[in-house]
Amino acid sequence: MKPILSLRGISKSFPGVKALQNVQLDLYPGQVTALIGENGAGKSTTVKVLTGIYQPESGAITLDGQDVQFANAQAATDAGVTAIHQETVLFDELSVAENIWLGHAPRNRFGLIDRRAMRNGARDLLAGIGSTLDPDLRLGDLGIASKHLVAIARALSTDARVVVLDEPTAALSHKEIHELYDLVETLKTQGKAILFISHKFDEIFRIADRYTVFRDGQFVGEGLMHEIGETALVRMMVGRSVDQIFPTRTSKIGPPVLTVAGYDHPTEFADIRFTLHEGEILGFYGLVGAGRSEVMQALFGITTPSKGAVRIDDKVRVIRSTHDAIAAGIVYVPEDRGRQGAIRGLPIFQNITLPSLARVGRNGFLRMAEEFKLARDYTQRLDLRAASLDQELGLLSGGNQQKVVIAKWLATKPRVIILDEPTKGIDIGSKAAVHEFMAELAAEGLAVIMVSSEIPEVLGMSDRVIVMREGRIVDEVTGDAMTPERLVRAAAGIAEAA
Repeated sequence: MKPILSLRGISKSFPGVKALQNVQLDLYPGQVTALIGENGAGKSTTVKVLTGIYQPESGAITLDGQDVQFANAQAATDAGVTAIHQETVLFDELSVAENIWLGHAPRNRFGLIDRRAMRNGARDLLAGIGSTLDPDLRLGDLGIASKHLVAIARALSTDARVVVLDEPTAALSHKEIHELYDLVETLKTQGKAILFISHKFDEIFRIADRYTVFRDGQFVGEGLMHEIGETALVRMMVGRSVDQIFPTRTSKIGPPVLTVAGYDHPTEFADIRFTLHEGEILGFYGLVGAGRSEVMQALFGITTPSKGAVRIDDKVRVIRSTHDAIAAGIVYVPEDRGRQGAIRGLPIFQNITLPSLARVGRNGFLRMAEEFKLARDYTQRLDLRAASLDQELGLLSGGNQQKVVIAKWLATKPRVIILDEPTKGIDIGSKAAVHEFMAELAAEGLAVIMVSSEIPEVLGMSDRVIVMREGRIVDEVTGDAMTPERLVRAAAGIAEAA
């Protein structure tokens, strides 16, 4: 059997990051191919190449054996390639039929939209995937599972031959997930080539015919699902050598600084319990949707948990706002530093002093000399590379922007610093500088939480690792038990091999 669509030698880079390096992928008619890899493996970038959002720097895309180029998303759609994402891109105020035919509605002989044909066509498309949804229903009145059906019907209305399902079950109930399985079987009987992306191994083994594994933006291997087991797949996902050099640390773990007990949120996480010690780097690992960032945002007062207690140095602290968190000695360096961590239009020194204005002002007036001194002290410690402290933050590289955000919060002299994906999107040199500085902070007695999706980083920097899955802590490992296989198994919900 020949594939409908193939990628060969595809590479794609972003500043400081090689997202894809010479990868390959084959999608076959009437079969489901699972694209497997941990966070950062290159799966999302591949989907965007397939759907024309990104153009590769090298390599070839072939459709029915012919080389093709998808200059944009419309070109991919016209070629019969479509994607249904975890969050459906539809319009709640429009009807089911209007969403299905938006942009390519059938027209009558006068060139006007033929609403009867649109409703009938929508009804036929929905019936083809086993749905009896009324085409006249307002989309906003439907549940998530029904919206997925509409998204798939819309994809089929363009005569799609290749369907990408990107984490399609993330927001579905158990019953809805099994209905999706039935739908995938229907698509297979129609000869569609399906690319299925999921972090859930039970889904992968239940639904996929073939697998392709990516690791660190590179192709690792492919094959038939019935010829491989979970243990071998996990080994393929994580079996790289740790080629980053992490600083040598002699950990001096002190008394508890932060204790979290019974932390619950109505929709994001449940029963979170852990203790963080002075001088410790505590790693948090998990797959997409595990709830790690949501826990950290609650600790920093961005969101409010429904119950639970936080103690700092054995004193109960009530955190209902970021002001409460900073006053308690907790600071948070977010994953999205561009939107959440800094103000790109402000100069470096003002970004750094923003949370510490009381220290650089007198009688309601800011003292610029004090601002510069405070900013200089912390940027020198982080080896910031910038023309001057007057330079706008947005003109810096990603790594240097990250250093400014870290400096900003260190200037508040916290007891606990939370680093959410601290080296995401920055080059190797800047990563090393951030890792060195993290080690220095811990050596000085600061308590550090590091959320990271990179297994080498988690293992290379952490004294202890907590693994989360679906909003709950599922494992806590230290010492020799901190292995890539154990982390991935816990994060993916895979039982230990007998």
